[in-house]
Amino acid sequence: MVRARPRHARTRSLSLAAIGLAPVLIAGGLLTVGGPSTTTDKVTLSAGSELTLIGHGLGHGRGMGQWGAYGYARKGWSATQILRHYYGGTTAGKVDRPEISVILTGKNSVNVHADAGMRVGGQAVAPGQAVSLSGATATITNGCGGAVVRSVPAPFVEPINMGPSRPPAEFLKMCGSNQTYRGALGFDGGRVANRIHIDDYVKGVIPKESMPQWADSGGAEALKAQAVAARTYALAAIAGGKKIDDTQNSQVYGGVAGEDPRTNRAADATAGQILLQGGKPAFTEFSSSTGGYTAGGRFPAVRDDGDTASPNHNWTATVSAGSAGSAFGVGALRSLEVVEANGLGPENGRAVKVRAVGSGGTVEVSGEEARTRLQLKSSFFSVRGQATKPRIVRPPTGPDSPGGSLDLGSLMSLPDRLLPGSSQLLNVGTEALNGKFDDLGGVTGPLGQAIGVPNLTPDGNGVVQLFQRGLMLFSQKTGARALAGQGLADYLARGGQPVLGFPVRDRLR
Repeated sequence: MVRARPRHARTRSLSLAAIGLAPVLIAGGLLTVGGPSTTTDKVTLSAGSELTLIGHGLGHGRGMGQWGAYGYARKGWSATQILRHYYGGTTAGKVDRPEISVILTGKNSVNVHADAGMRVGGQAVAPGQAVSLSGATATITNGCGGAVVRSVPAPFVEPINMGPSRPPAEFLKMCGSNQTYRGALGFDGGRVANRIHIDDYVKGVIPKESMPQWADSGGAEALKAQAVAARTYALAAIAGGKKIDDTQNSQVYGGVAGEDPRTNRAADATAGQILLQGGKPAFTEFSSSTGGYTAGGRFPAVRDDGDTASPNHNWTATVSAGSAGSAFGVGALRSLEVVEANGLGPENGRAVKVRAVGSGGTVEVSGEEARTRLQLKSSFFSVRGQATKPRIVRPPTGPDSPGGSLDLGSLMSLPDRLLPGSSQLLNVGTEALNGKFDDLGGVTGPLGQAIGVPNLTPDGNGVVQLFQRGLMLFSQKTGARALAGQGLADYLARGGQPVLGFPVRDRLR
């Protein structure tokens, strides 16, 4: 079974002979397996009959599963491990454009005050004064609705400091409702918008998109992972030319009223952290529950054992033949079957293509469209009683996730019992290998998926890890070095590490 790269790895004694001197390694990357399905043995229907669908998960299943992240956090995984698992092929990065604009869909006017005062049009607004905006004109008044002090040209009202994590006295409050926002308020393209530091924006997102109470039951690392995913998603959307708003069309955002101290701690702990793919913010989609396996797509599909914590991990739905026929527009429904599935997980995995046959014809749609038409929780479903196995169309997959239910503390003490001081070397080496793997492009890079976990070399002077298409070795003197292709074949043919020592440069061809 393919395993991932845990931060604290299990130790075994490995020689390069055990890794295999033969230059042929495990091949990967097959996208389609299996042959076309036949159309016999369908679930046949008559008027008034019902279909039972067996399903798993809630949402589209792409990227991180939020319940899975929580389940993994409770098993001891860090936010970094969680993110590496769900977003294969990404690397850690930092925010380079900290300020974003969020459209507030439920607002049509700006009339605000702040306990500490504000700034508008380059001028100071004293505590006790308010500002109302009309187009590009700001009117300063003595309190909300009070006498006019002066007017200045300005499309936004700013707090006295636009930096993140400012004290509450600097927050802008809407006159009347006292709804509170960090950052500036004004108009963007004729719509009310909140111009805000990305780290402050995330504070208003996490509790709306996740569950703050997870922090009270061992899930704080899941909330940190959510913070990084939410921050990255917003920047990726903006980079793609999309306007961000406060609804699920982007991410649900509730301003200060939506914040929670537990999720604010997650945002602060990950300040500025994002994930990169191809040097740009990755499009880090997430959904509630994967059902046990992510859908793949932009990121490799991965098994999600953490999802067993989800209340929607398993479900069934009953649909009448009449409503299904109407949903697919085929008249009286005669049969419904999943004709293509991805083969990942129980019941042949997630539906890829669904066929409905009725008195009015035959319709084939994607699994996601079938999910929408039938109003199901996810496209990870099968039709109970369907005897014909669907054609399996398998997406690229990533390694099984790190950690799991292993007792990492006791595993990390094992190397020291075998060779005093070796656990520190293993920890340092594992971190170096992980960083190198990410720099090379992760599972989509020249090494491919990890096979096994990083292990100490037999002499205890380094760490070695095997991949689908290559090998990485680490020593304190040489650092992490990657070998693949002919470079790896030459290294092994000449005796490998016992004869040549640790490689001093990468050879990836």
